This record gives sequence, structure tokens and C-alpha cells, in this order.
Amino acid sequence: MEPTSRKILWADDEIDMLRPHHLFLSEHGYAVTPVNNGHDAIRMVEQQAFDIILLDEMMPGLDGLSTLEKIKTINPTVPVIMITKSEEEHLMNEAIGRRIDDYLTKPVNPSQILMACKKILDSRHIRQSQAGQTYVSNAAEIRAMLSGETNWRTWIDIHRQLCEWDIEIGHLEDQALKQMVGDQRRECNQEFARFVESQYPVWVSSEEESPPLSVDVVSEFVVPRLQNHERVVFIVVDCLRLDHWMMMERLLAELFSIRRSYHFSILPTATPYARNAIFSGLFPCEIADKYGNIWQNGNDDEGSLNRQEHRFLDDQLADEGISLQGSTHYIKVLDPAEGHNLVRRIPSLVKAPLVAVVYNFLDMLVHGRSHSELLREIAPDEMAFRSLVQSWFANSTLMNALKQIARTGATVVLTTDHGAVRTHRATTVHGDRSTSTNLRYKVGHNLRCDNRDALLVKDPLAYGLPRAGLGANFIFAREDFHLVYPTNQSEYGRQYRDSFQHGGISMEEMILPLALLEPR
Repeated sequence: MEPTSRKILWADDEIDMLRPHHLFLSEHGYAVTPVNNGHDAIRMVEQQAFDIILLDEMMPGLDGLSTLEKIKTINPTVPVIMITKSEEEHLMNEAIGRRIDDYLTKPVNPSQILMACKKILDSRHIRQSQAGQTYVSNAAEIRAMLSGETNWRTWIDIHRQLCEWDIEIGHLEDQALKQMVGDQRRECNQEFARFVESQYPVWVSSEEESPPLSVDVVSEFVVPRLQNHERVVFIVVDCLRLDHWMMMERLLAELFSIRRSYHFSILPTATPYARNAIFSGLFPCEIADKYGNIWQNGNDDEGSLNRQEHRFLDDQLADEGISLQGSTHYIKVLDPAEGHNLVRRIPSLVKAPLVAVVYNFLDMLVHGRSHSELLREIAPDEMAFRSLVQSWFANSTLMNALKQIARTGATVVLTTDHGAVRTHRATTVHGDRSTSTNLRYKVGHNLRCDNRDALLVKDPLAYGLPRAGLGANFIFAREDFHLVYPTNQSEYGRQYRDSFQHGGISMEEMILPLALLEPR
């Protein structure tokens, strides 16, 4: 069976001179309907559907832009390529403003026309056919990385590549390729958990061997800019994954020059530990020594465990020898009203040398999805959740605040405390009644687990964690496991399967974006 030709409507007052172009397009599967004026073009659009329209801008009578306007009234979605002899920028801008899809300047050759049509009509199909071949090659490179000696830079590169593929597949909607990338991500997370188990104690004990960790964010990325007398807005978006940031980054490219770096979250990859580490520059055991053990009751409440962040930040700056002309500001955004208030205050706030802002919406969205059938329906998988995050950000007070900041000339350092992983499997842990309730990590006494699914830490100090008494230890879930007790294994396994969680060991939770945004 012969493939159906793509239908082109070509309107040009010199259409008879373009017959060689029509024959060339016909040989490549395009059926051309030629007309020599705008009125005939409009009449043809009223009578039948076309896949694409080629429109001469300088036709006598009804010109190209006027014809375009009427065509878009009849069929708003049909792609239009404008062809003109004029190279005047204002005509190009006007045509683009009226929703053309491409713009070519005469004289045009047949190959130019063919490529413009293929770019608009067949780009997805071409990308799909090429993506599979390209990914097979990239997958082999990643496997080669895993078979050799890996370091933390290797894992950043692997995670970045997989995130880029996740986003590309989201555009292509290729289920077979999606399965391939998902399988490789699971394989990589398995190896990543082994890597973290062997290297994390080394990172805690030796700065020379470690990647930038939560404890290094302020000293390595904020302090140098303050020393350079820049006004800095330091933004921590709770629970921001790398793939989510990649989507947000595109929306900010017109406002800022963006340099992306990375850091690793400390363990547990949970707000009370990781975010306190960012603001204090200290591991949890050091915070406990300096300020008292704020985790000793096993309480994971946001308000009680993160209420000292402004003090931690000021103390860290003092320890770094930073003396600022003016006080620092700390703002926590927990709801839309606080977000709108922040936007209104930006012009006055950025006069201060340092403004620290914590945005909690994504963390609430992640936890809300676990309990909301509606959110699960809207975001059934990573691709849909990524789209939901992008939609939120595009319309958020955070985006509005960044637009305001871009006008002030202040530098933005934007990062997160941890990410989240979509869990699919339950693994059983054993502990007493005092054990914490978290699903990706546990702290308690005499804990036990299957070491294939979770990491048991018997010496908390080796992991930079505070001791909670004799026999106290931690458990961190590996890969995509969540932790359940034997007495409620079936109930919790069902309730939290296919939910986004954090606290454990995975690339999604630990390898995090850190972006420097400088206004354009």
C-alpha cells in the first residue's frame, strides 16, 4: 500500500515558475495544490484540509500577512511557512507575531522547501527513529562507565545523561525507549547504592575525596559572591530533582545567564537533615554538638526541626569570616500568600547583601501525591509529574520573584536540599516502637533489615550522624524500595507503592542541581 502524500497548499503570484519545485516535492511524497493569489488560498482552506501551507508574502491584492490572518481564522492549527523577497526585520517580526512556523527568503531552492516541510511535519518521526539508535550508543557508554572505576563525577555524568533522555522521551512518547531508559536507570541506581555505601564515610572524613555536599553549598557557591561584594539571593527549592530543574532552566534562559553545577545531598536525603546541613555548613553530628541534638525525639516536623535556619546561616557566614554591610534576610514560602508577599517585597529585599529564600511547594506536592487520587491521576509517572512541576513553575510566585530579581541585577544561587525517587518495592525492617516513621530511612535502636534492599548504618558518626543513645542506628532504603514493618507490610506496601519518597539512596535523591543565575 502506497503511503498517503502530505498535502501542501502553495500560494504565490508566480506559481507557474515554481513547477520544478512542485515536481521535486511530489517525488518526495508531497502533493502540491498551487494557487496564485490570497483569495484562492483562503477558498481552498475552506474547502479541504492541508498539512502545511506555503505563503508568498508579496502577492498583489490580498498580501501574504492578510491571507495568513484569514487562514488562521479558518484553521488556527495549520502550519504556515512564509516566503518573501524582503529581508526587512520588521516584516519578519510581524510574520512571526502572527503565528507562522517558518520564514524563508527568496530565491528558495527545492531542497530548502523540502527541509522546511520535513522539519515541521516529520520532526517527531525523524527524532524517534534517530533517538533509538543514539540511545543504544549512549547506553553502551554508560555500561562501560559502570564496568570501570567510578567516582562522584562519573555518577553526575550518568545521572545527567539519563535525565536528558527522560526529558527527550517525554517529548517523543516512545514507550519502547522509555522502558529501555527505565531499565538502565534501575541498573545504575543499584550500582550507585553500592558506590555510596563504600564512599560516603570517606566523604565525611576527608574533604579532599568528597564531592560538593550539602555542607559545602554556602561556603563554595554563596560566600565567594559575597566576598566579591555581589548582592545574592540564595534560593533553596525543597525536593527539586535534576530533571525538574532542567525543565525549569529552559523557562529562565531569557532572563538569566545560567551556569549549572551539582552537589550531593547528605544522608538522610530528608529536609531536617539535608537542609540544616546547607544552612549550617555542618554535618548532623556537628550540629548536635554545637546546638544540641534537635533530632533526639525522632520528630520529623518541618516547623520544629528547621526553625533555626536563619541562625545557622548567620553563624556559618561569621565562621567564614564574612562581614556584611547590612543584615541578612530569611524567608520561608509555605503557601501562595507568602509567595505573593515575597514578590511584592523583592525591590526592597534585594538591597540587602544576602536574601535566603526557602520554597516548600514541591515537597508538599510530592507528599500530597501519596495521599491524593486526583494527583496520582494527573501525574501517574515521572514524565507527567515533570510536566506538572513545569506547569507549576511557569505560573508560580517563584517564577514571578525571579523575574523581579532579574530586573535588580542581583545574583541568584538556586539549589535544593534533596530530590525524590518513585518507589515501586517494599522491604521489611524491624525496630522497636521508638523507631521513626519515615518511609525511606529509619532511625532507632537495634534496627534490622535486608541489606540487599537497604543500608544498615551501625556507626552513625562514620556517616556524620548524631548518636541517639546506645544501640541507635540508621537504615537507608536503596534504589526504589520503601521501608515497611512486618505487621503492616501489605497495607503500607499497597499504599506507598508508586509514590515519590525521599530520605534514602538513589541518584534522584542525592545528585542535585546547583545553578548560578546572573541577569542578562
